[in-house]
Amino acid sequence: MSTARVDYIAPWWTYWLHSFPHVNLRLQPVDSTFRPYEDNYQQSLIFLGCVAAAALGLNLLLLAIYLSCLCCCRKEEEEESKRPNSCCVTWAAVTAGLVCCAAVGVGFYGNSETNDGVYQLTYSLYNANHTLAGVDNLVGGTMGSMQSTLKQHLARLDEIFAARGDYVQTLRFMQQMADNIIKQLTGLPDWEQVKVDLGAIANQTAHVEYYRWLTYLLLLILDLVICLVTCLGLAKQSRLLLTTMMVFGVLALILGWASLGADVAAAVGASDFCVAPDKFLMNQTKDFISADILHYYLYCSQSLPNPFQQSLTIFQRSLTTMQIQVQGLLQFAVPLFPTAERDLLGIQLLLNSSESSLHQLTALLDCRGLHKDYLDALVGECYDGVEGLLYLCLFSLLAVCSFCTMLCTIPRALRHIAVRDRDYEDIDEDDPFNPQARRMAAHNPTRGNVHSFCSYSSSLGSQSSLHPPAQAVSNAPVSEYMNQSVLFGGNPRYENVPLIGRGSPPPSYSPSMRANYLSMTDDQMRHFGSDFQA
Repeated sequence: MSTARVDYIAPWWTYWLHSFPHVNLRLQPVDSTFRPYEDNYQQSLIFLGCVAAAALGLNLLLLAIYLSCLCCCRKEEEEESKRPNSCCVTWAAVTAGLVCCAAVGVGFYGNSETNDGVYQLTYSLYNANHTLAGVDNLVGGTMGSMQSTLKQHLARLDEIFAARGDYVQTLRFMQQMADNIIKQLTGLPDWEQVKVDLGAIANQTAHVEYYRWLTYLLLLILDLVICLVTCLGLAKQSRLLLTTMMVFGVLALILGWASLGADVAAAVGASDFCVAPDKFLMNQTKDFISADILHYYLYCSQSLPNPFQQSLTIFQRSLTTMQIQVQGLLQFAVPLFPTAERDLLGIQLLLNSSESSLHQLTALLDCRGLHKDYLDALVGECYDGVEGLLYLCLFSLLAVCSFCTMLCTIPRALRHIAVRDRDYEDIDEDDPFNPQARRMAAHNPTRGNVHSFCSYSSSLGSQSSLHPPAQAVSNAPVSEYMNQSVLFGGNPRYENVPLIGRGSPPPSYSPSMRANYLSMTDDQMRHFGSDFQA
């Protein structure tokens, strides 16, 4: 009894993941059929995680070789060769940062998609569990009322109608109808075991998913913080930050490969189930649910007969017959036996309650409710869940690439920082064009200033205190003023006018003039002083 499924089609990525080679730890091929309780199948999923662990070891080995070669092959570079290498380091760091940010964005989306899929799965399991629990409650309540309450009413009526054989025969017939109802209810499948399994699976899945979501959230935040702090360390050229982030980068690289292995194993296992979910459920429930009932719920097709139709029909007919018999006894026996009215009304109330339970039971046993929950669970797991796992795998790959680039870039950045600091140390601190000296001067404003040539002349007195006699300036020969003006680099057309008292600023002197002045001999200085006194 096989019907084509038109309401559920497994997505293409589940077939792609299902085609992955399944190999146990002894490197023997294993059937890809979803069998989570078999040891070989569990080993095939663990093998995928071992492949990721081997890739992690190879990655760390290559990084160690690269760092060893970088340390052993260190040599001084020419000034013109530093700029291209620094540019390459900058662009590599920018690329690693962009890839890391893209990886974190993909990871957040994949984590949300996976959580939504698992939530839809658990919600559907809880709904199915509620439906099956309602069926069990209705069946158990109806059988209990028929076996205990109805039996008590019939026993008291049998004593009341002991003198009337026809009424006693009617009570015997009602007991047969009640036994028939109990028989039909007993023939229904026992959903208790299925209900317990569904509830346990839903609770365990929700518990695991919560910690999985929280773990990935912390991992995403850690990767983002490492990326941002690394960019900050490169911008500030801080050795401490870069060295610390290099250690955390190795940790993030290990976590990235571990998450990749776990995601691939989970995605492959879920895809193995999604490719053939009906087959797995049939194998799991074949001991306590018949195949026709399971087909009825899995496919819910109009071409499939309702396996409960006959039992529910007999239930309905038996209730109708009993209600007719009770109505006749109320009409004909109560006038003769007034004490029987209470028990007959009690039986009538019980039958009405049983009829209401019958309608509810018919609705709950209908395939549409459980089939909808089944499809929602498949869509949540196979579409949103597996798709989210694929995005998480992509996040892990991007994060691994980003942190590999970062671990290759940071040592070169540290090398450039060391070369820059060494070059700064080689520059004379007294050089006014040294940036480090300018920074030190800015932080040390109390440092003594170098006296200029103007300060030397100001030692003779301030401008306000100098009052040379007017005749000394006016009586001086023009040639003496010309010589003085030429000596100080002034213009001979204006140096014949005294500077003091006319409100003009002191003349400015070029560095060459200062050098000429400082190179004068002591005799020239004495000669200049005698001329100035004259």
